[in-house]
Amino acid sequence: MAISERENQEIEAANASGKTPVVFIHGLWLLPSSWADWADFFREAGYAPLTPDWPDDPVTVEQARAEPEVLGKKSLKQVADHTAEVIAALNTKPVVMGHSTGGLVAQMLAGRGLAAATVAIDPGVFRGVLPLPFSVLKGVGPFLLDPRTRGKALTLTFDQFKYGWANALDEAEAKELYEKYHVAGSGQALVQMGNANINPGTEAKVDTTNPARGPLLIIDGEKDHTVPWAIAHAAYNRQRRNPGVTEIVRMSNRGHSLTIDHGWREVAQTALDFVKRNT
Repeated sequence: MAISERENQEIEAANASGKTPVVFIHGLWLLPSSWADWADFFREAGYAPLTPDWPDDPVTVEQARAEPEVLGKKSLKQVADHTAEVIAALNTKPVVMGHSTGGLVAQMLAGRGLAAATVAIDPGVFRGVLPLPFSVLKGVGPFLLDPRTRGKALTLTFDQFKYGWANALDEAEAKELYEKYHVAGSGQALVQMGNANINPGTEAKVDTTNPARGPLLIIDGEKDHTVPWAIAHAAYNRQRRNPGVTEIVRMSNRGHSLTIDHGWREVAQTALDFVKRNT
C-alpha cells in the first residue's frame, strides 16, 4: 500500500522537527485515531508522533462502520511491511509503540532492527508464546473455531467488547468507548495469531534474538481478558534472551482498554519514562 497523504504529512513534520519520532501502531478493532491523546502527550514531551494506518484503513470510525469489509483481510505482514515503509521515510530511527495486535507488529519491526526502542502494550501472540488462558478462549475462541473467520471483517458485540476490553471499567465508560472507537477487525490477522503455534509458516513470528532489536518494554493490564498476564509474561520470557534491555510492567486494575480509557495517561507516562531511560 502506498503511503497516504495523511501519513506523508506526519513524516514530513517529523523530519522537519528534528525530534525523535514515535510511531504508534493500533491493533484490531481500532483505528489510528485511537492514539490521538498519546500523540499529543508525546508531542508535548518533545517527540514527533506518527499514527500510521493499517493498509486501507478508513479515515473515520463512521466510514469504517459503513464499509467494514475493507478491514477483513489485512495480514500481519501487510501491516508490518507498510509500517516499515513509513519508518524508512524517516530521517531518524523511531521509537515504536503498539497496542494489542499493534504490540505484536511493533515487536516484529523491532526484530527487523527498525526501532530505537519499543513499547508493546497488551501484545498479541507470536509463535513460541504458548499460554492459552480461558479468558482468551471465551473472548475470541468462537471466531477461531469458525472457518469463515479468515478474510472476514469481525465486529464485536457490546457484550464481547465489555468482556474482552472493558471488564475493568464501569458500564457507562465501556459504552462510551465502544461507541467512540470500536470498528471491525481483520479475521485474517486474528487467525494468524490464533494459529501461530500450529502453523510453521505463520506470519505471527518475531525475531527475538536480533542484537539490533534495541530496548523493549512490555506493558500488560492486570485484568486483561484478551491478552492476560500469562501471555504477556511468556512473550517477555522469549524476549529477555535478547542482549538488549528487556522489561515488563503489570498495570494494576487495568484491562485491554488501558490505552483509550480514563487511565491512559498513566500508561503513556510509563512508556515515556522507559523511552527516556533507554534512548
